[in-house]
Amino acid sequence: MARFRRIDVFLKMEEIGIIPVFYHRDIEVCKEVLAACYKGGMRVFEFTNRDDFAHEVFAELNKYAMKHFPEMILGVGTIMDASTAAIYIQAGANFVVSPILHQETAHTCNRRKILWVPGCATLSEISKAEELGAEIVKVFPGEVFKPSFIKALKAPMPWTSTMVTGGVSPTQESIEEWFNAGVNCVGMGSQLFPKDVLQRKDYQFIEHKVSDALALLQTWKNNQKR
Repeated sequence: MARFRRIDVFLKMEEIGIIPVFYHRDIEVCKEVLAACYKGGMRVFEFTNRDDFAHEVFAELNKYAMKHFPEMILGVGTIMDASTAAIYIQAGANFVVSPILHQETAHTCNRRKILWVPGCATLSEISKAEELGAEIVKVFPGEVFKPSFIKALKAPMPWTSTMVTGGVSPTQESIEEWFNAGVNCVGMGSQLFPKDVLQRKDYQFIEHKVSDALALLQTWKNNQKR
């Protein structure tokens, strides 16, 4: 059962601004990465469904988070269908992210009042997602789009909340470009967790990388208030 209300999950995503996106088949690596992200200031974490037994790793990671980091909101990404979403919801996922717009997945999440974040690539898909109850949509694939797409989207649909995953770097220039365009939050994966860093188990690097990325976003937010 999810520990957080879906509106609270959305508000925390918007507040924190950066969502780590991560998967590893080794539960111990996942625990260390989750801990590093938490210490670095993250309070939302997306575990990606990238393997046949990924749901078993997620279930253990969620139990670990509940015990050691009760403020961490743990969700799942790369969900392609309703049955997979149901498995993760049963394991405690607090939000479900999809690379596609899938109606049955929306219904499954809505029945359990779980935040559903569908992947959309057109204004028509975004409009359909909102009709199905999406509070925020994932603009995907992020590598294909530019901040100008978000800015253009906001003209006819200013009420739309967006998350971009892919094509975002933990640099001042990248963060400013996307947030100036109007995104509510961004997802980052390998930029925060380089393979060589994971191989040498340098979790302090991840903690500092996460902290630095959040600091860059906070600087942008502070500048907006002036």
